[in-house]
Amino acid sequence: MIHTIAAHELRRLMLSPLAWVILALIQFLAALQFLNSVEEFMLNQPRLINYDNPPGVSDWVVAPVFADVAFMLLMVVPIITMHSLSAEQRDKTMSLLWSAPVSMTEIVLGKYVGTLYFLLIMVSMVCVMPISLVFGTSLDMGKLFAGACGLFLMLAAFAAAGLFVSSMTNSPAVAAVASFFLLFALWLMFWINSGGQELAEVLAYISLLNHFVPLLQGSINTANVTYFILFAVTFLVFTIRRLDIRRLQG
Repeated sequence: MIHTIAAHELRRLMLSPLAWVILALIQFLAALQFLNSVEEFMLNQPRLINYDNPPGVSDWVVAPVFADVAFMLLMVVPIITMHSLSAEQRDKTMSLLWSAPVSMTEIVLGKYVGTLYFLLIMVSMVCVMPISLVFGTSLDMGKLFAGACGLFLMLAAFAAAGLFVSSMTNSPAVAAVASFFLLFALWLMFWINSGGQELAEVLAYISLLNHFVPLLQGSINTANVTYFILFAVTFLVFTIRRLDIRRLQG
C-alpha cells in the first residue's frame, strides 16, 4: 500500500507544471554553477601545480555544485511538499484516506516515499554534469558518490520536515513559508557563535549543514548518516502523531 500511495504522489508531482518548472530551473542554475566552477578550475590549474596537495576537480567543482544545489533546494523542497497533506485537508479529501483500509503510517510513508522518488530524479539529473568530468580529467568517484549521498540525505531531511509542517495547516502557502523558515533556521545554526561555547556546539550539532559538509568532502561518516536518518524519522513520527490526533478530533 505504501508503494501505491507513493506512486500516486509521484504521479501527482509529475503531472504538475510546477514540478517541471522546478526541475528545469534547478538544472539550469546547477549548470551555470558547474560551468563557472570548471572555468575557475582551469584558470587556476597553473597555480595549483605549485601546491604539495592541491585540490582536485572533485573539491573545486563537484562539492560547490552539490552545496549550491542543496541551498537552492532548501527553498524549493517546501514548495514541493506544501501540497502533500495541507491540500488534502483543505480540499476535505483527507477523510477519504482515513476511511481507506490503510494505517496512518502507510499514508505518511507513502507520501514521503513518493516525494523521495521525485527528489531522486532531481539528484540524478544534477549528478550527470559532474560525472561528465570523468572523460576529461581525473575525477574522484568516491567523493562524487559521498557528495551525491549527502545531497540526497539532505533533501530527504528537507522533505520529512516539509511533510510535517504540511500536516499542521490547511494552507499550502503557509506550509511552504513555515517549512522554509524552519529549514533555514536549522541551516543557519551552523554559524551561531553567541550564547557561550557549549550552546554554540549544541546548535552546530543540530545544524543540517554541520553533517552535510563532511559528506561533501568525501567522508561518509556513520554519525552523519545516522543524523539524517534520525532527523527524517523524527519528523515522520511527528507527522503520523499529528494526523492521528487530527483524525480523532474528527
